[in-house]
Amino acid sequence: MEYRVFQDAVYLRLDRGDEVVSAIGQVCRQENITLGTISGLGAVNHIQVGLYQVEQRQYHANVFDRDMEIVSLTGNITTKDGALYLHIHGSFADITGQVVGGHLNEAVISATGEIVIRVDHGQVERRMDDQVGLNVFVLNSENS
Repeated sequence: MEYRVFQDAVYLRLDRGDEVVSAIGQVCRQENITLGTISGLGAVNHIQVGLYQVEQRQYHANVFDRDMEIVSLTGNITTKDGALYLHIHGSFADITGQVVGGHLNEAVISATGEIVIRVDHGQVERRMDDQVGLNVFVLNSENS
């Protein structure tokens, strides 16, 4: 993994065997990034993606172990209880063009990954919303 910081952006190159979510978290902690957005593409050979079912209040994960292209990787960076909180989704296509995706739990790079983190200034905290069972943005003037 290598990265370079520009004014309000970090360009991150992931190498074979790097795990996407943990690498993004590592860069955010090293650079003290607590608010921003994530986008990316590349190639993976292992992913775990999930879907949250509101009625069951439970995530269901699917694991795929095959060569795939990252069609789209998008997410945001916030905090919860003062700690880094990453929320990332992804779409991944196999050799037949079949696309799978969802909430990204993990992804292992098979060739390379190119991630851009756009850094914002301020803070958005999350808190548990008991109606849906998810950590949601708290968007009031006390957070900015």
